Formats: sequence, structure tokens, C-alpha cells
Amino acid sequence: MKIRHAAVDDVPAAADLIVRTKRLNNEFDPFFAVVSDVKPRAERYVKDSLGKSDRLLLVASVGPKIVGVVRAEIRERLFYEPSIEGFITDFYVLPEYRRKALGNQILQRASSELKGMGAQLIVAEVPSQNEIAVRFYTKLKFRSIVQHFGTSR
Repeated sequence: MKIRHAAVDDVPAAADLIVRTKRLNNEFDPFFAVVSDVKPRAERYVKDSLGKSDRLLLVASVGPKIVGVVRAEIRERLFYEPSIEGFITDFYVLPEYRRKALGNQILQRASSELKGMGAQLIVAEVPSQNEIAVRFYTKLKFRSIVQHFGTSR
């Protein structure tokens, strides 16, 4: 298994994994209903993340197969200290590669790279109802620091 920066050739596979993340989110909450053109949007999103100084896109591969992806960005916290956060926006590992420490390895690599980009705090966003992700991050010493509330009324 190899963790590396994504390349242009990785866009379709990385976008597929991000689409899987979005569809999984929908299973937890209807406010995460996936748009009909999710695939081309995901491909643009991944492509736009390549080569940007404030974005990170890593893939995990086994041979030629992409089995995991993490996308993150550097954000300024204008009113708070620490003032620079590494914000993990998307993180997905194929089910058959889970529970083998791959997620930990990808997250460690992403955290290290984000710190190298200036991040003083690493945060991740997951649906509140995704107990698997909540347990994963909690086990790695993350804690909840913000809650979003929504209504369609």
C-alpha cells in the first residue's frame, strides 16, 4: 500500500471515492441528498484540488488500484487561536480495506502534510449520525468542537 499525492490520472478514481462518501452521507441524513450530476461535480472538485497551495489531495493505492482518498484544505480562523486549521473535507477508504490501519495511516500522513502547510489544528467534518466516523475520529483523540443545526421549514 502506498499513500501519495494525487495526480491528474487519479482524478476519475478519486472522484469515484468522493462520490461514495457523499452517497454514504445521504444514508445518515436526508439533508445530504446527492445531486443528479454528482460525478462530474466530483471530478471538477478533485481536479480543482490538484496543485493548489492551500489544498491537499492524497490517495492510497494497492498496486494500480486507488483504495482510499483524503481531501483537505487550509482555512483561516479569523477570530480564534489557533488561527490556521487543516480542514479535512472528504475521507474515504473502500470497505474491503478498512480495519487494517489504512485509515490511520492516511490520516497521519494528511495531518503531517497539513501541519507542514501551516495548520495548527486539524479538524474533520462528518455527518452527526455517522457513528462509525465519530468513533474513528474519537479514537484518534479528535473531539467535537462545533455542531451544525438544520431545518427545511
